[in-house]
Amino acid sequence: MLADPLNREMESAAQEEAFERAANARDRLEAVEAFHGEGGEAVSAPGSRREVDVLAAVVEGGDATVARLHADAGQLVDRSRHRLDAPDGEDRVASLLSAFLTQYYAERDLPDAILLSERPDDADVLDWLANAGVEVSVPGAGREGKLVELALKNARSGVGAADDPVGALGQALDIPRPERIEGFDVSHAQGKAVVGSDVCFVGGSAEKADYRRKKLTDRNDDYANMRDLVRWRAERAVEGRDDRPDPDLLLIDGGEGQLAAAQDALAETGWEVPCIALAKAEELVVTPDGVAERSSAASQASPDNVERFDDDAAHLHLLQRVRDEAHRFAVQYHQSVRDEVSTALDEVEGVGPETRKRLLRRFGSVDAVREAGEAALQDVDGVGPTTAERIARRL
Repeated sequence: MLADPLNREMESAAQEEAFERAANARDRLEAVEAFHGEGGEAVSAPGSRREVDVLAAVVEGGDATVARLHADAGQLVDRSRHRLDAPDGEDRVASLLSAFLTQYYAERDLPDAILLSERPDDADVLDWLANAGVEVSVPGAGREGKLVELALKNARSGVGAADDPVGALGQALDIPRPERIEGFDVSHAQGKAVVGSDVCFVGGSAEKADYRRKKLTDRNDDYANMRDLVRWRAERAVEGRDDRPDPDLLLIDGGEGQLAAAQDALAETGWEVPCIALAKAEELVVTPDGVAERSSAASQASPDNVERFDDDAAHLHLLQRVRDEAHRFAVQYHQSVRDEVSTALDEVEGVGPETRKRLLRRFGSVDAVREAGEAALQDVDGVGPTTAERIARRL
């Protein structure tokens, strides 16, 4: 039963004095037990209520959040939060729920039942749901009332998240507020001129005075390079040789492989700092426990996933800014190191420092210049037929 591993996680976190993680596990356990009841029966009545949505809304100032819990066949399989602009008027929660119901379910299948924190103020919406065969209720007590309270609790934690992406990030990752974040990336050209970057954001903004960079051993191994970069930072911290405060979170540019390499470095040095990765392409946030899903798709195998990282979530955008800045800083340093390195191109008549820089920036490395044809070489400013032929012959 899902409650068993959640119980174990809660007890383990409490023993380790990781109280925020323990509280998060407790909340997930409460939701699971509310759906199943103490005797094991599901919250839905036998027969018709196969899918149940629980919606709770909170409005504070101009911000509004609707939290959703979803059960399928009595199993809690999904939860999400949706941030919206707060409506005008006196009964803003009722108006918000009316608008949310029509917008959310316009392109989604309706559940068999919907439990709400407050009755919507639009009778047409209620008629539409009734005609569609959806049972709508505002429970005040019992297991269903407890579910609504849990959804309300989730909604309250989401209000104002857009104005406080740092706090929202801490909640999403179940860690203390990550006021200070350091981002890491490695750049090289087929294992040459390998460098690493270590950028710093404080309170969601770049702290450029605390940026650092590091030349690494030349090798074409992204995992080993990342391990060395993080080990360098960790050793300086542990030995008291770094003049910066310890960060609250490390962000690795990469996926599960780069994160595993960084964790190896942290374990080897004994530097205890939360560490996650942000993979390009699909923009997936990777944690030591796996991938934090960003879509609203439910997963039966992992109903207790960490907070969804919606595409428009302010805390995801914060991570993207840190990751992109680490990448930019690494590439910039790599280009400067690469341009300073003496290469076989220096021995080619007609290839001066500026032409060499243009060749390396165009092809990335001497090996790539060697493999390029003379026609491709001539596409580089300053390289004519004679110089291209000399380069090909020399390399």
